[in-house]
Amino acid sequence: MNENLFASFITPTMMGLPIVIAIIMFPSIIMTTSKRLITNRLNTFQQWLVKLITKQMMSMHSPKGQTWSLMLVSLIMFIGSTNLLGLLPHTFTPTTQLSMNLGMAIPLWAGAVILGFRHKTKNSLAHFLPQGTPIPLIPMLIIIETISLFIQPMALAVRLTANITAGHLLMHLIGGATLVLTSISPPTAIITFSVLMLLTILELAVALIQAYVFTLLVSLYLHDNT
Repeated sequence: MNENLFASFITPTMMGLPIVIAIIMFPSIIMTTSKRLITNRLNTFQQWLVKLITKQMMSMHSPKGQTWSLMLVSLIMFIGSTNLLGLLPHTFTPTTQLSMNLGMAIPLWAGAVILGFRHKTKNSLAHFLPQGTPIPLIPMLIIIETISLFIQPMALAVRLTANITAGHLLMHLIGGATLVLTSISPPTAIITFSVLMLLTILELAVALIQAYVFTLLVSLYLHDNT
């Protein structure tokens, strides 16, 4: 069991070629569209969900920040669907890879920061030095604020990676323990299986919550810079 503990986090390959791009594109295939006047229940649910997310995310933004609505809605739908698909057996979760999460976090964070320096230069520079700071502390505070600014995308990516990875590892360990205890102590196996079911429900919630938290923090960074 220990040998295969991290097997689910290895990038899958087919005939020696990585298929992670196909896996990343798969959630977009699920999001179907319809040109009919009367849509089915799946399309109706998708439209309702998109409107709800847009209203929740964009209500606090200025007109300039609301131009990011399509990107933020696409981001939360992508991360949420990817996390949920990763809970299926024998599947790969791209959001467990720090490199991919950094690839999402850094461009979005950089775009928000550049937008702030372009349109709100004084306010953006004011974040580096709070008002009323004693003169001897000015160099130290500028360094601290600069580090805190550049660590934001890393915190975004690490938070998502750690939460998804920890849940998958815990489910793998409890599932392996349940399988071993089935032949040794069936009553104990039933208890561990019940814990596994509760953990699975929790992971379903975590998959959606982490998508929301990631997108919400990007939205807050955008709000601070527009």
